[in-house]
Amino acid sequence: MCAAVVEGSDVYLYHGTGVATMKFKSPPVNSLSLDFITEFCISLEKLENDRTCRGVIFTSAVPKIFSSGLDITEMCGKSTEHYAEFWRAVQEMWLRLYGSNMVTVAAVNGSSPAGGCLIALTCDYRIMVDNPKFSIGLNEAQLGIVAPFWFKDTFVNVVGHRVAERSLQLGSLHPAAEAHKFGLVDELVPEEKLQEKAAAVMAQWLALPDHARQLTKSMMRKAVLDRLVAHREEDIQNFISFISKESIQKSLRMYMEMLKKKKS
Repeated sequence: MCAAVVEGSDVYLYHGTGVATMKFKSPPVNSLSLDFITEFCISLEKLENDRTCRGVIFTSAVPKIFSSGLDITEMCGKSTEHYAEFWRAVQEMWLRLYGSNMVTVAAVNGSSPAGGCLIALTCDYRIMVDNPKFSIGLNEAQLGIVAPFWFKDTFVNVVGHRVAERSLQLGSLHPAAEAHKFGLVDELVPEEKLQEKAAAVMAQWLALPDHARQLTKSMMRKAVLDRLVAHREEDIQNFISFISKESIQKSLRMYMEMLKKKKS
């Protein structure tokens, strides 16, 4: 297996026989900054354009964390132009990954709140390390933020309406075992077995003819993708309006202060 690694990169690509592994490496917690998301999209586009690549496994090179989600600093104290650029990049990441023709497997080897959970939800299959210290969920409500409709739609499509409604309102972070119980993740495995299991699942999916699988995936996901495409500019303006409110900015500042105190 050969490696394609960019020094100082947030995203590491290992491209083997028909399958790539994308490792997130943006310490300390793989926050989804504008730079990270941009690189993620570029890396994904390269794989999509490589006809020898049929699948990609997403995992983390940072211990105990898959991704902490959207970078709070991108949403606090910035200009409306910056908020628009950032949110458009977040949309692009989701559109590319949710609509990907490749088989996508999330090998979740640490906690995965908010946007990190979204990346996992967007994949075709989710395998998580069986560790009670690791949790996953769309916990935006805890920060005083509302998960946008396309986050919600992705979540509902995986776990069903009632579980999603309760979880989103409470901003719940679910321990691995609980997440597996209601289908947020498909399998739990010991950490040392994660990559082996991800490769086995990938092989199972790739054993099918690509065209049939791709057309079926497109049919299942088209309505959700089309909904964001049709309302993309409106969604950006809603995000700017919401995130610019002083009450939301205050909530984000308080959360950032809390994180600083935890580090110290």
